[in-house]
Amino acid sequence: MGIILMFMLLASVTPFLFLQLKKTVFALVQTILLVGMWLYFFEVVFQAAPAAFSIPWIMFYASLFVAEVGWVMFIIRLIKTSSTVQESFQ
Repeated sequence: MGIILMFMLLASVTPFLFLQLKKTVFALVQTILLVGMWLYFFEVVFQAAPAAFSIPWIMFYASLFVAEVGWVMFIIRLIKTSSTVQESFQ
């Protein structure tokens, strides 16, 4: 349960990463998916889990997937910009 919460918190930060990367469409999509992700989470915690392949289920896993894609994009950008900064110092 703790690992899921960690990934959900990372997913909640992802729209801000997309905005920093100037990917506003991705930020908007991730924000919509985040609503479904948190609704699904609270439904699972306080009630019974919805059926597999239901809309909240799809939004939950799609949000986690898009969040991981966003973090990879952010890390790649971070590495590219740090290499250009290192080249400018040499």
